[in-house]
Amino acid sequence: MNASTATTENPVYGPLQYLKGVGPWRAEVLSKLGLHTIRDLLYHLPRDYQDRSRVKTISEVAFNETTTIKGQVKGVRIIPTRGRRGAILEVLVADDTGTIAATWFNMPYLRDRFKVGDEVLLYGKIHMHRYLQIINPEFEFPGKGDAPDPLSSNRIVPIYPLTEGVKQNYLRRLIRKALDDYTDYLDEIMPEPLIKSRHLIPLHQAMEDAHFPENFDVLKPARRRFAYEEIFLFQAALAVRRQKIRSEKGYAFRIGASVDSHIRSRFPFKLTNAQERVLEEIRTDMQGASPMNRLLQGDVGSGKTVVALYALLVAVANGFQAAFMAPTEILAEQHNRTVGKYLSGSKVRTMLLVGGKPSKERKESLKKIKDGEVDLVIGTHALVSKDVQFKNLGMVVVDEQHKFGVLQRAHLKHKGVRPDVLVMTATPIPRSLSLTLFGDLDISIIDELPPGRTPVKTVWITKRMHHEAYRLIQEELKKGRQVFVVYPLVEESEKLDLKSAVEGAETFRENFPESKVGLLHGRLRQELKDAVMDDFRQRKIDILVSTIVIEVGIDIPNATVMVIEHAERFGLAQLHQLRGRIGRGSDQSYCLLFADPKTSDARSRLQTIVNSSDGFRIAEEDLRLRGPGEFFGTRQHGLPDYKVADLTKDLMLLKTARDDAFKMIEQDCTLREYPLLRENVLARYTSRIRLASVV
Repeated sequence: MNASTATTENPVYGPLQYLKGVGPWRAEVLSKLGLHTIRDLLYHLPRDYQDRSRVKTISEVAFNETTTIKGQVKGVRIIPTRGRRGAILEVLVADDTGTIAATWFNMPYLRDRFKVGDEVLLYGKIHMHRYLQIINPEFEFPGKGDAPDPLSSNRIVPIYPLTEGVKQNYLRRLIRKALDDYTDYLDEIMPEPLIKSRHLIPLHQAMEDAHFPENFDVLKPARRRFAYEEIFLFQAALAVRRQKIRSEKGYAFRIGASVDSHIRSRFPFKLTNAQERVLEEIRTDMQGASPMNRLLQGDVGSGKTVVALYALLVAVANGFQAAFMAPTEILAEQHNRTVGKYLSGSKVRTMLLVGGKPSKERKESLKKIKDGEVDLVIGTHALVSKDVQFKNLGMVVVDEQHKFGVLQRAHLKHKGVRPDVLVMTATPIPRSLSLTLFGDLDISIIDELPPGRTPVKTVWITKRMHHEAYRLIQEELKKGRQVFVVYPLVEESEKLDLKSAVEGAETFRENFPESKVGLLHGRLRQELKDAVMDDFRQRKIDILVSTIVIEVGIDIPNATVMVIEHAERFGLAQLHQLRGRIGRGSDQSYCLLFADPKTSDARSRLQTIVNSSDGFRIAEEDLRLRGPGEFFGTRQHGLPDYKVADLTKDLMLLKTARDDAFKMIEQDCTLREYPLLRENVLARYTSRIRLASVV
């Protein structure tokens, strides 16, 4: 195809229903897989491969392997099951070396396909449950004269993502037909110079080798080609967005020696080297003509709030308003107290704006903000309400940015005319995810804790160690210290067999009768939550039993013990965040992980948190164990739907493709030289790229 051919004239972009073997009904089913055109079908790459090139004897098979065997049907029976979930079909198959049971669950209708004496070819996973089994295998009957399916037998077989009503064999035949008839119409969207410089194999070859590889050796370059293309397209979209942001005109703040020293005088301590480095990056941004668009990462307790306050006060010193948005009222109120402490006696006019204010009081607050009578507004999502209007908003800080929806962040920014934006997170993000999620943001990292912090001792507590743990807790309580206790659930769950926070509070009251025990969970009304936290902060509560609501940002310096019940149920990032609630001073603190894990992954998580206090190392391990889709526990963060690229394994490829994309956009931000590349970037990401940015 000529690169300039319009997509509307190219049959590969035609509706899938017109491909032989599809039709309107099957086209509707295939659309559930996101397959609408023939090109979509060709790019529906396998999720896995199975080596069916060798048939094993029954005596050769190993447990848990997926393999091919051939034998003769010796018996067929239906095994009833309890309830209405169908039955088990069991077909006994034997060869000269042994016997195996081919087992299908809830598919009794297959019974008539098998006759005693038939020769059968089976492909599936080997299990051992009283006797040797092959579970839910695919099957063929070469002994009946059936020719083995050339796409599913005696070769490396592709395994595709499916949906209800679509089977592997059907999809293989359909894709083979599309490859034979339409490969020549596929446009090469990647620029020729990149194909050569990065040693990418041609698209047509990559397509054939990815779908129906002759051997495993050809798979690696085919996979690399498609992974690079996926990453490049997304990074090109981020680069375009970054160019757009940098082309906008913002406020060039003045930060002279007087402003700098005046702000620093508010902090009764020396900043760390890491804080100084990050401040220099922020100052450079704020003094530039383009709006700042920066992500600040820092481990729990690293001093991000002080850095953010410096940026907010620069805006105020320049005659602008500033906004500081936190994800919860508890955290907003804590920031308000912290800011109030640093600004005590200053002329900076601050206001806390959260939900639930009386109507009259709220109206008065909104009028002050609109009239410019407030310099710094600290609040929750209440800041993005339509009725909140600023006179001249110049600086926006968003804390724990991943807790907010994309539109909430966008609404706050758009309350000013291109204000500077600083988003913060205490969740360390692995390098690969930072480049993927925040490629259009400049990134600063505070990788140093303030001096004087005593490292938290983390101990994995098994059932036999409970008494020792309770003894340690009692010793800390006698010193006047306080204790956090965290449970994963609010109410008892029979399925998970977990203690609830409610029952946990009773347990701690029984074990520590002289201590005041409080309870905090997500189902309490906001005013009750606030009251409990205030009591804990004022030391009216000794032991606070809570759910995950205390994960982020809560600062109680007198708390020296963090008990995490059923710690195996928490992700690594959660465990690290919870541990960060203690160890805020020079006193020795303890994180006690009460856990009896049943899986190797759970044991690995606990061992990682016990052995390391490095948030970024922990985050890398968390990403490896859970994968990028589950890292944040939500899909709102703009992760692209990579089908080939693996962010846990392809970091070097990610860096290469990102560098190439950003370099190309710097030279030609409209991609005029490569119209097909431009079309693909726009088609994929025009409506979604907002997810990758604060705007």
